[in-house]
Amino acid sequence: MAQNVRNGPNDAVSDASQLALRIGIAFRDPSLLTMALTHPSYINEASAPLNDDNQRLEFLGDAILDFVVGDWVFARYPDAREGDLTSIRADIVRTSGLAQFAREIALGDHLLLGRGEQATGGAARAGNLCAAFEALVGAVYLDQGIETARSWITSVLDRHAPAIDRRRSSKDAKSQLQELAQARHHITPTYRIVSAEGPDHAKVFTAQVLIGDRAFGSGSGNSKQAAEAQAARAALAALAPE
Repeated sequence: MAQNVRNGPNDAVSDASQLALRIGIAFRDPSLLTMALTHPSYINEASAPLNDDNQRLEFLGDAILDFVVGDWVFARYPDAREGDLTSIRADIVRTSGLAQFAREIALGDHLLLGRGEQATGGAARAGNLCAAFEALVGAVYLDQGIETARSWITSVLDRHAPAIDRRRSSKDAKSQLQELAQARHHITPTYRIVSAEGPDHAKVFTAQVLIGDRAFGSGSGNSKQAAEAQAARAALAALAPE
């Protein structure tokens, strides 16, 4: 459960130490970690105000993430062109993506929020989680240096690499088909889900891709996106001999 407004800095530092243990980084200056967790709404309501909220650290962490993620993407996809690299990096550092990273370490449970922000679900809000994750990156960098920050961010990226690969593959197949369909038929492909079978936790979707009113391929997957990507690959195979 997400924490309520705390009584003062000592409570905040104590709670922040739990997060430090979870991410495996021993902060030399725990106040940096506390600052990373401090939403602007908390400053106005804290009975013993902290030094600052997390907005400056968010700015710093955003820049570090752009650099480290860019470096990781560059090394992982040696065949990718600049536009593709930019797209992959943007996909990783988007608000929902960083919020997911934050949820995996239960970052929302440690946020210092004002009562109003807490009452309206601020601890689970993607924007707050994204900002706090960026601020946490900034705090790690200031406390431990760039190599520790890079190592920690890279470990997160490595865990998500299969999903990142799948999203890139999906985008590649669909974008390739779109370019081919527009060049040959002057039409943008459309997709439709023709079936969804199985229980909610293991549902299999089947998608069909159409160019005009003609179906060129179908595919299945455990998400609509995966099914559409498979359908695009089938369509590309069907169109290749032309």
